[in-house]
Amino acid sequence: MAPRLSTCAAIIAVVRPSPALAYRPFDSTDASVVGAHEFELEFGVGYTREDAEESLTLPAVVANYGIDGDREIVLEGRIFTTLDAEDDAELDDAALSLKQVHRAGSLQERSGISVASECGILLPTTHTEDGIGAACALIASQRWQAATIHASAGVAVNRDHRWEESLGTILEGPDGWLVRPVSEVTFEWDEKQSAGRSALVGLIWRAREMLSFDAAVRYARIGQSHEWEVRAGYTWAR
Repeated sequence: MAPRLSTCAAIIAVVRPSPALAYRPFDSTDASVVGAHEFELEFGVGYTREDAEESLTLPAVVANYGIDGDREIVLEGRIFTTLDAEDDAELDDAALSLKQVHRAGSLQERSGISVASECGILLPTTHTEDGIGAACALIASQRWQAATIHASAGVAVNRDHRWEESLGTILEGPDGWLVRPVSEVTFEWDEKQSAGRSALVGLIWRAREMLSFDAAVRYARIGQSHEWEVRAGYTWAR
């Protein structure tokens, strides 16, 4: 997103995130959108180990198209494959959403906090998630010379028609650095009172003005389940 250089609200039904928001390599997002009639592609791969189960994400794709009125249309999804299993690769985390900046601030080269919202439809995926859901989140961002912070709060009705809520916070190093450190923490709840939390650390390398690469390690826990994930990808805009 402009200058979005790098995968819902960071909402999960199990340990895996179900994005309706995305900003590589995070689960949550920032309060910015691409410019009108501009296009941005986020492409990622990942390896996940959840307890004794291993899986690959190849690819995870987010396509953003800017429209008038400080808005963008977001289409996303990923191909998820469980290793050492007979199941074929499956479409996962598919969503179509609209993101809008409500207050232009420091992310838009103005003063103060940037505020945006992102609301969308969680699209049917596999035979176990063949329903339709909805998600909406409010995002606030503030950029200083030394750091940038993004905070989001989301609510969703998942594909099984259960309510979920989430909170996410992203902290980035100085935006002027060629390679900047990044981190994120998220918290999620559903109507069954299942609570999940995750932490991520990584790097974003701005190779060119319209191209960046990212890599990160993420740990998540929900109930007694533990998940480790390695992510890598790029963001390209034109």
